[in-house]
Amino acid sequence: MTRDGVNDAPALAQAGVGIAIGAGIDVAAVTADIILVKSNPIDAVSILGLSRATYKKMFQNLAWATGCNVFAIPLAAGALYSLDILLSSAVGAALMPLSTVIVAIYARFLRAEG
Repeated sequence: MTRDGVNDAPALAQAGVGIAIGAGIDVAAVTADIILVKSNPIDAVSILGLSRATYKKMFQNLAWATGCNVFAIPLAAGALYSLDILLSSAVGAALMPLSTVIVAIYARFLRAEG
């Protein structure tokens, strides 16, 4: 729900997502989940697109980090040693911060999507 008046504050509080227009009354701005700085209603649509892109990026980053850890940790622990596949502990230790850096870089691509 997107509103800006005093009588809209209870509705903004009950809404799934309350969006207050920044030029409106302070009571509505305090009650809302999102406050638009400009009084442009098109920004509400932009916010929804950005929230969808953020949610999608969150799951992509989670999948990358989980995949890297599920792959690297067992190899470093020697899970495939019987097949002569062993990841040294130094390489396994290097993959952990590398995974974090890759997730952080990947999250920066959110600017292009938003």
